[in-house]
Amino acid sequence: MVSTQSVGVIGGPTEKTQRLRWWRVHDNGGVSSTLSFLFVSFMVFSSIGFLYTYTMYKNPNYSVGCEEDSEGSWSIGVFYGDSPFSLKPIETMNVWKNTSAAWPVANPIVTCGSVTDSGFPSNFVADPFLYVQGDVLYLFFETKNSITMQGDIGVAKSIDNGASWEQLGVVLDEEWHLSYPYVFDYNDQIYMMPEGSKKGDLRLYRAVNFPLKWELEKVILKRPLIDSFIIKYESRYYLFGSDHTRVSTKKNGELEIWYSSPLGPWKPHKKNPVYNTDKETGARNGGRPFVYNKNVYRLGQDDGETYGKRVRVFKIEVLTPYNYREVEVEFGLPKPTKERNAWNGARSHHLDTQQLPSGQWIAVSDGDRTASGDMSHRFIIGSLLLFSTGLLVLIMGMLLGFVRCIVPLSWCPHNIKKRTDAFFVWERSSHLSSRVRQYCTRLNRLTAVLRCKMNPKTSLGRFAFIVILIGSIVLMCVGLGYIYGGSGAREPYSVDHHYSQFTLLAMTYDARLWNLKWYIQHYSRCSSVREIVVIWNKGMPPDITEFDSAVPVRIRVESKNSLNNRFKLDPLIKTKAVLELDDDIMMSCDYIERGFKVWRQNPDRLVGFYPRLVNGPGPLTYRAEKHARKFNGYNMILTGAAFMDHRAAFGLYWSEEARVGREAVDELFNCEDVLMNFLYVNATSSGPTVEYVKPSWSFDTSKFSGVAISENTQSHYRVRSKCLEKFTELYGGLSEKVEFKRRKDGWDM
Repeated sequence: MVSTQSVGVIGGPTEKTQRLRWWRVHDNGGVSSTLSFLFVSFMVFSSIGFLYTYTMYKNPNYSVGCEEDSEGSWSIGVFYGDSPFSLKPIETMNVWKNTSAAWPVANPIVTCGSVTDSGFPSNFVADPFLYVQGDVLYLFFETKNSITMQGDIGVAKSIDNGASWEQLGVVLDEEWHLSYPYVFDYNDQIYMMPEGSKKGDLRLYRAVNFPLKWELEKVILKRPLIDSFIIKYESRYYLFGSDHTRVSTKKNGELEIWYSSPLGPWKPHKKNPVYNTDKETGARNGGRPFVYNKNVYRLGQDDGETYGKRVRVFKIEVLTPYNYREVEVEFGLPKPTKERNAWNGARSHHLDTQQLPSGQWIAVSDGDRTASGDMSHRFIIGSLLLFSTGLLVLIMGMLLGFVRCIVPLSWCPHNIKKRTDAFFVWERSSHLSSRVRQYCTRLNRLTAVLRCKMNPKTSLGRFAFIVILIGSIVLMCVGLGYIYGGSGAREPYSVDHHYSQFTLLAMTYDARLWNLKWYIQHYSRCSSVREIVVIWNKGMPPDITEFDSAVPVRIRVESKNSLNNRFKLDPLIKTKAVLELDDDIMMSCDYIERGFKVWRQNPDRLVGFYPRLVNGPGPLTYRAEKHARKFNGYNMILTGAAFMDHRAAFGLYWSEEARVGREAVDELFNCEDVLMNFLYVNATSSGPTVEYVKPSWSFDTSKFSGVAISENTQSHYRVRSKCLEKFTELYGGLSEKVEFKRRKDGWDM
């Protein structure tokens, strides 16, 4: 007889038996199959997530600068008024500047993009201060360097009263963060006192070659004050600032005062800190103080709901070395109505207002479209959604039988081969180990219960599997959207670093009121929409209060129900661009903004979203967009969704030359957009007259209400074919074919 102990040769039966025993113990109900399933699932879902993120959120024009930042996406706007209490944004002043591709110029007037393109990569610009030299305006501001991720001081110059700004570069770059560049005159010298609290002191710089070169004059206070300014009040100079290092100071709710001459030495106010209270009171300074009607006003930040929520104004009533008293007054600066689609929709924490030599008041202010911490908030939500995706994948594994245990019992304390004395003490003292093992055992039973209830071989099981699979993919994509998709704002596109606005025109009548309400609610939030004009052709017009609009709505009631009213001359329109958009078309604000940018680059053309190709030989026939796609080109843009110069376009349409065409439109109650295309071609000597922008999605809301004008498509197309023949006889042919995918922006795919 051979003893079992004698079979111990390496590679013999004992070793094989031990390996099998090890596998069974450590597999413990399917650990290997679980890990394999999770690995394969991770690879598949990662590939889907990567393709989704790359397709939806890639930036083909990537460059250093203007990257998403945890501190926000601040930019700067300009305001005008007869007094500091009647300021209005530049777009309401109807400032026209053809060379800037802006009619009229709109805020913001300085952004990270304009700084980056001048050679100084910037993530945002904020804390603007003006310095006026005759007819020249200088703008000093904080610009956050995209490489060093610290604040520097930049400067821009304007010679047209703030309508456009030339970037001069970074004028102050230290090894520490700089912001709040308070610039002022003293003893015929120009000084700057930026915030540099990271250095631990307050420094004064003097211009040796204004505005580009500055040198350190002296350290005026060895305290890390933030957002400080100096003013002369009665016979003394006073310095206001906040010290976040003070004991018991509530963040952004502290203010202290010092007095002396600008070069010091400074003495503390007897009641310092004059504020040490809640952050929403406006204690922290929010810009340059100003004098109006012999009263001095201080600007303060309201940081209650979010950092930099708004600027509050306080009139200083008493200021001495021993006492200080101020009272808040109403400021009246217009509040943004478009939320994240407005450049300052979420917050604005700084303002500098001054009186120009002309007597007019000008102000510069910063703004951000998202609240403080928005990026972190979105990351947390996105991470939770991705975690939920993982749980759904785990449930799919249970249904398919790959996951037979959630927590392998070999991981529990009872199954640990080598345990220290601490484990024995822990188990004997609380019996928590057995309870944990009991809980894990019950948890593992869920896999069997779930597979029993919804076996994938049954109809219910297959349905559950498909629902969970689709749900997990949707959750993953939504989660990635929160992390990589930005704040959700539909921002405007600049042209030569300038922004503008357009008027939206919609023609409708009483039976389509339901469409109109939805239409106005949606499009009024688009960034560049200034006003919505409703051309009311028939029936009792609605009351303006019925609409939920972020912009003014004007209803123009027509005496005759005519499609020609779409292009009626309207002297009340204050923008050069109009978007003629049928009230039953819904599309993303982002694609509306894209169309506006393309029009600003080609203001002599019709720029729209629905292309058509009219070609010969043979009888002219009106066809759908697929005909243009088949022959890779278009020569007509439907003006039911098109940008145009309303002065030029409407002038053509109501000319004597177009009279016969207008009569045909009234007779057929159709083809006003076809006529406009012929008139554009007839008025242009050479070159294309149309440009196309492809929307990612659009749908017709009239299908839900049953009041579509062209419900019978074939009949509609026959009428339009007649129009083509008639207008060709009157005005000649259309322009040559313009190919798709011609432009570099890729928006005409």
